[in-house]
Amino acid sequence: MGSLDNVADKAMDREKQAAEEQDEPILKEQNQRFCMFPIRYKQLWEMYKKAVASFWTAEEVDLSQDMRDWETLSGSEKHFISHVLAFFAASDGIVLENLGARFLNDVQVPEARAFYGFQIAMENIHSEMYSLLLETYIKDPSEKHRLFNAIENIPCVARKANWALDWINSSNSFAERLLAFACVEGIFFSGSFCSIFWLKKRGLMPGLAFSNELISRDEGLHCDFACLLYRYHFSNQVHWQKVHLIIDAAVEIETEFVCDALPCALIGMNSDLMSQYIKFVADRLLVCL
Repeated sequence: MGSLDNVADKAMDREKQAAEEQDEPILKEQNQRFCMFPIRYKQLWEMYKKAVASFWTAEEVDLSQDMRDWETLSGSEKHFISHVLAFFAASDGIVLENLGARFLNDVQVPEARAFYGFQIAMENIHSEMYSLLLETYIKDPSEKHRLFNAIENIPCVARKANWALDWINSSNSFAERLLAFACVEGIFFSGSFCSIFWLKKRGLMPGLAFSNELISRDEGLHCDFACLLYRYHFSNQVHWQKVHLIIDAAVEIETEFVCDALPCALIGMNSDLMSQYIKFVADRLLVCL
């Protein structure tokens, strides 16, 4: 009987969730979604315009100095950077899939759709940039193939990717999935962004450092948009305990990735401080929500 009761409870929860989502204006199907004007959600529109103003292309990044610096790096430093780039190259494709398969179908207001549509363009540029970096740095064909297929070949990358993919395929509410992908773009990228900024402080890899500045700025904007959407445009918000569970899981996975599986100590960073930094990023996300 217990299992039948659980099935019934889950069915009731799904029905309640569906009813609540029907009451959310940004998720309610409406004919106005096909025409951009008049603007009704000014904050969302301003975020879209801010994203457009931040447009850049991979051709703007000069990698000529990077190859000279790459040859001076230790084996450990090369291992760390290549695996971070492998994660990034895979993760942008996952974010793209979520936007195209789920979020653009979920939201029904043109201001939010405009932002997500432009985010898709930028995630393609991020993916191109990371792939170009790997193509430039890694000359061995078999190693390049392994890194370009990191989800199948590198367990610590697979763990992060599978967590995000599970959320894409989940039947959870849009609000919960929105939080999960705020964690992907906020927490999951934090340790890797931080480690590349560390290399910049050492005066190394200027092309990598510049692309990291551009991409981290974009991802910060994407995360801010998720927080804005959640905080001001949802009347049925996720219970705070569930919010903490989602964020705690992301922190644990990111800490394991950048402090244990692919230790930042490889490039001379302090793992304890990195762990504290990841928790700080998570705390900031909680405050923004």
